Amino acid sequence: MIQNLMNMKIRSYGCITKPGLLLVHPDLPHKPCLIFASSIGVPSNHGKRIGYITRLQYSVADRTFVSHSANSSLSKVDTTYLEQKQGGSSSLYSRPSILQMKNQRAENRARVYEFLNGIGIVPDELDGLELPVTVEVMRERVDFLHKLGLTIEDINNYPLVLGCSVKKNMIPVLDYLGKLGVRKSTFTEFLRRYPQVLHASVVVDLAPVVKYLQGMDIKPNDIPRVLERYPEVLGFKLEGTMSTSVAYLVGIGVARREIGGVLTRYPDILGMRVGRVIKPFVEYLESLGIPRLAVARLIETRPHILGFGLEERVKANVESLQEFDVRKTSLASIIAQYPEIIGIDLQPKLLNQQNLLNSALDLGPEDFPTIVERMPQVVSLGKTPILKHVDFLKDCGFSLQQVRQMIVGCPQLLALNLDIMKFSFDYFQKEMGRPLNDLVAFPAFFTYGLESTIRPRHQMVAKKGLKCSLSWLLNCSDEKFKERMNYDSIELEEMETVSSFDMNTLMEPRSDESASDYEEDSDDEYA
Repeated sequence: MIQNLMNMKIRSYGCITKPGLLLVHPDLPHKPCLIFASSIGVPSNHGKRIGYITRLQYSVADRTFVSHSANSSLSKVDTTYLEQKQGGSSSLYSRPSILQMKNQRAENRARVYEFLNGIGIVPDELDGLELPVTVEVMRERVDFLHKLGLTIEDINNYPLVLGCSVKKNMIPVLDYLGKLGVRKSTFTEFLRRYPQVLHASVVVDLAPVVKYLQGMDIKPNDIPRVLERYPEVLGFKLEGTMSTSVAYLVGIGVARREIGGVLTRYPDILGMRVGRVIKPFVEYLESLGIPRLAVARLIETRPHILGFGLEERVKANVESLQEFDVRKTSLASIIAQYPEIIGIDLQPKLLNQQNLLNSALDLGPEDFPTIVERMPQVVSLGKTPILKHVDFLKDCGFSLQQVRQMIVGCPQLLALNLDIMKFSFDYFQKEMGRPLNDLVAFPAFFTYGLESTIRPRHQMVAKKGLKCSLSWLLNCSDEKFKERMNYDSIELEEMETVSSFDMNTLMEPRSDESASDYEEDSDDEYA
């Protein structure tokens, strides 16, 4: 039968005279090429099929493939070879299986984890996070973070930072912050507080927040300082906590033109919840007797008071004041004069100052709370300044009893500039010629400027020949004093006592320039 088929193929090509085994060699896209068995040394005897090899060679798209087939033991060898080469698949291309790729990824991650464990980084939280496939790339990320000042401990605090590409994530973000004006010296602390910024997109995440801050009247030059003080703001949603906290502050009376300055000095407000933080704080101060508008004025000048913990700090300090016999009716005045008093560790300060003043002045039981009520900043005064001022008054000729009376009546004496006090006292003795008892009765004399108030008023009174107390001379405005200069005599009702803090002055509209300009606040102006 095979012979018949071959004879048929031979007859189809009349130009071929020798019968034999015919092989077709199609060379696409050209016509097939014919290769005869006689041309390759194949015997014409087809009865002996053992050891015969049929070869089919063809070319497709410039690629040549060779297929061998045989009904002998050679076919088994070829089949085994192909199975070994192709992994048992009949495909012409060798491709890794899904299982092989999965195993390869697991091996790569295991090597990366081994590297991280070797340098002290715990990779437990990195499962599921896309990581570099090579140790070299991971080492590059760790080295870059080290150059930024971050330690292994910092990385362990937020290991997800290792998922950030140096070129695609870290460098673009840091370049953007640098262009805004964020100082490179602050990058380390910046990233310790908010390492998530390295995941952010400059265009999608960071730029809109910066634009929003500028819309809050924060000046472009102040933007980098705001970000340095509160880097977490870069992760907030524009219409979330930021907008509601600002709206509430405006609602209670904070002037709109002051918002920029408030946020510049204390940007943490942007992350405060109104219902949980700001509103309860405002309402508590109101319950102590501070009007809401006065609270708004306090926030304008000292916005950081909103960061005092209400439950753990503010309420505890108010209780401490009352434990030291400060009157409840004086609490509002104390806080309005010195808002920091509700945010410091007050209990030990009160105890220390009470012991110090008792030893230096021999205070009575009611004297210390009176001093705190009249000048709450006394709780932050150092021991050395207090003793120096007490010694100065003693050197002026006052007795211990008189010094105690003067300080209880005007605690500000403990915080004034000693050189200025000396000049004022010299003028009092040499030019005014008054007895020391006048200063005991009106110790606030030392709080007035010598050249701006004391000297010109004394000269006017002396020229007119009037006899008056120091309180009548000094404890009034310039306009009121001019009116008094028209009097021929001083009536009893014109004699004034030492003025106390007036809450209404705090609620008056501010006439000075806006506080929106960035200024570094001292940690403690009385330290």
